[in-house]
Amino acid sequence: MTEVVWDSGTAYDFFISLFVIHNPDRFGLRASWAAGVRSRIPFQHRQFLEETIDFLPAPLGWLNSLETDSKDTKTVLESLSMISAENRLITLFKNQEITPEVGITMQKIRSSQTIEKVDLESLKQIFVKRILPIKPKAIQKLAQAFASSSLFGDQLLAAYDSYYEVFFKEEENRIKPIIEKGLLDSQGLADTLSVSALVDELSKGVTYESMETLDRLWLVPSYWSSPLIFLIEPRINEKLMVFGCRSEDQNLVPGEYVPDGLVIALKALSDSTRLRIASYLQETPETPSSLGKKLRLRPPTVVHHLNIMRLAGLVQVKISKDGERSYSLRDQAIPSLVRQIENFFNDKFASS
Repeated sequence: MTEVVWDSGTAYDFFISLFVIHNPDRFGLRASWAAGVRSRIPFQHRQFLEETIDFLPAPLGWLNSLETDSKDTKTVLESLSMISAENRLITLFKNQEITPEVGITMQKIRSSQTIEKVDLESLKQIFVKRILPIKPKAIQKLAQAFASSSLFGDQLLAAYDSYYEVFFKEEENRIKPIIEKGLLDSQGLADTLSVSALVDELSKGVTYESMETLDRLWLVPSYWSSPLIFLIEPRINEKLMVFGCRSEDQNLVPGEYVPDGLVIALKALSDSTRLRIASYLQETPETPSSLGKKLRLRPPTVVHHLNIMRLAGLVQVKISKDGERSYSLRDQAIPSLVRQIENFFNDKFASS
């Protein structure tokens, strides 16, 4: 039986928010606002973060492994500062599904400060489960970071500190109460749902066949990840899922009038191809390949459309033990969207 364990702290959102502001389209965030946040970071640190974000994932495994009473950002950055500069990069990859072979490659590059073609092939293994393939240039930069690990470690901590001071310090105060409430609400759901049903509810439509066979499932509420999830394997036969706890009427952009989810859903259904996909998925579950045959589109194009619909909360994703994905239209997805539209206009008229 899978043991459900909870973890929480604003430091998770610190690292996730960095990823989101560099990939705003993937989260339905307005690109101009994300660019405005990045512009507040001093140029030297901003450039460094832009160059590293592709190969340095949010260190969720390392965060999960920290034995500290509080995982607020300041405490976590202090923990990072206590690690020697040359060891910071390799530490952040802790528990990120690193094989012994990859670990040896990391140490080899650090000690020799040279990079061979075989090293680049080895480092690619870190990213085999990524939805979007990593570019060779990013692999090269990762290898260079290991080759100059001490310098990179100093630059990394300085960039993190800078981002915290110019943006996230204030943002942390705004979102902390919402994360705390999200944790309590989710724990309440866990008392009444099976593990699979709980994951489906918290992820807003993702079902994993393998969840019931795990030894342990870590669940972490996040404001910035909404409505998507981050999933890693921190230890053997364990998974850690960061799930969104932002409600429909809460936005990433403070003070934004129109709910993010409503805008994203309307955009998703404003495309004729996605309307056809919704129609097919209402009838029966489909894979990207089967949809591609019906639509006469390449599977990568279909996946692009499905990702947009997933962001809008319109589709249910079932992931088999071997990683195959099938999609269906979520129950009540369209009626829920209609209710959101009605609520928006009713609230507008009530306040006018």
